[in-house]
Amino acid sequence: MNRSYLPGILAMAAIVVASNILVQFIILDGLLTWGAFTYPISFLVTDVMNRVYGASAARRVMFAGFVTGVICSLIGSQIMLEFGPAVPLRIAIGSGIAFLCAQSLDIAVFNNLRGGAWWRAPLASSVVGSAVDTFLFFGIAFSASLPFPEAANMAVSWSWESVPFLNIGPMAPLWTSLAFADWVCKLAIAMLALAPFRIIVGSLTTKTT
Repeated sequence: MNRSYLPGILAMAAIVVASNILVQFIILDGLLTWGAFTYPISFLVTDVMNRVYGASAARRVMFAGFVTGVICSLIGSQIMLEFGPAVPLRIAIGSGIAFLCAQSLDIAVFNNLRGGAWWRAPLASSVVGSAVDTFLFFGIAFSASLPFPEAANMAVSWSWESVPFLNIGPMAPLWTSLAFADWVCKLAIAMLALAPFRIIVGSLTTKTT
């Protein structure tokens, strides 16, 4: 493995671990967790690696993040809380599938746009990847329409409660409010991440030339 990839791998692993810890802390009347602010930075890491070292390096970093996530899920599944394991089966499956699909799509979109303006590839890839990540994760982890074993459904049945959308709108399942709030948070961070993307890429490019 190229040693140049190590900072990206360590950064991705740190983000995944931090997000798995911070997701336990709820804010904004239960609409978000602190993990919603750290996880989208994973797209920044992937995009920086893609720009500086290429798609192969980005995929290596993605795989490191996936393995770290699996380890976190395995550990969380053994931690028992009042209503069951800290990481229920449905959430673990949704998290893994969403991460792989969203990050893979991020890399593909970035590659297709890498020849344009410097901001186009990271912004478009992060927006598309974030949308797919949110749709897959919340759909798999919480949607009542998916056929999961009863034990897996019971672990997330709290998310099916009908509440005002975003606490102010029409009645809807709680998980739809959580998904929308998470998606908006990802979009905001994708915009904010353009500045550090430019700075980090410039610094790494200077070092490698």
